[in-house]
Amino acid sequence: MIDLTAFLTLLRADGGDAGWEPVTDGESGAAVFRSADGSRYAKCVPADQVAALEAERDRVSWLSTQDIPGPRVLDWRVGAAGAGLLTSTVEGIPADRASASMLRAAWEPIADAVRRLHELPPEKCPFTRELGEMFSMARDVVAREAVNPDFLPEEQRHTPPGELLARLAPYVGQRLAQEAAQTVVCHGDLCLPNIILDPDTLDVAGFIDLGRLGRADPYADLALLFATARETWGDDERWSQSAEEEFAARYGIALDRDRERFYLHLDPLTWG
Repeated sequence: MIDLTAFLTLLRADGGDAGWEPVTDGESGAAVFRSADGSRYAKCVPADQVAALEAERDRVSWLSTQDIPGPRVLDWRVGAAGAGLLTSTVEGIPADRASASMLRAAWEPIADAVRRLHELPPEKCPFTRELGEMFSMARDVVAREAVNPDFLPEEQRHTPPGELLARLAPYVGQRLAQEAAQTVVCHGDLCLPNIILDPDTLDVAGFIDLGRLGRADPYADLALLFATARETWGDDERWSQSAEEEFAARYGIALDRDRERFYLHLDPLTWG
């Protein structure tokens, strides 16, 4: 990974190196820095990850033209050591840092924001996150023995990833048909840390970490959103179920739990 000095050599946003602080949050493997005033984030990757960061840059740029709140691209630099992307900060607090009571109060605004994102015309979205692509990626990650067990549901962590993937394979045809009938523009990694809330109004201030944004089945988003929200609800299983049903009613969908579980179990196999 590029160190801070090398990164700032690639990306000089304001004519100086001072004021950039490393950010430890996130699981992408990129090196992320925040400006001293908190108004900008910079992400850098080594040379072998430049294409992925460029794809994220393009997604951020596209979404910023779609009346969906999120970051803006401020600068982009490529050098022999790798690449750097500078974006504006989405002001607010990540939804995973909200208390259970705050998340309950923000739940309807989150449902509205996700619905607006999913209502973007998919035929106008130049990016794909479709199931065929995701399943091929999972095959590659599993074949390389690169699955991170920490990403798996606890009950699956002692099961060989190849077996987990084999369990999903018989349902791919059915899921492809469902996706074709209901393709939307998905965030692609719609977990609570990637939803920023306005702490005063509890509206969604924006979506961040857009590297997986693209056309997909809505459950590719909903499965991750519900799973991470359950971590905030804690042991209140009755509230979790009620909240998800309320979300579905406001969003305008009849929950398909089998479809939800399929995407929840596929997603961890695509990271590696």
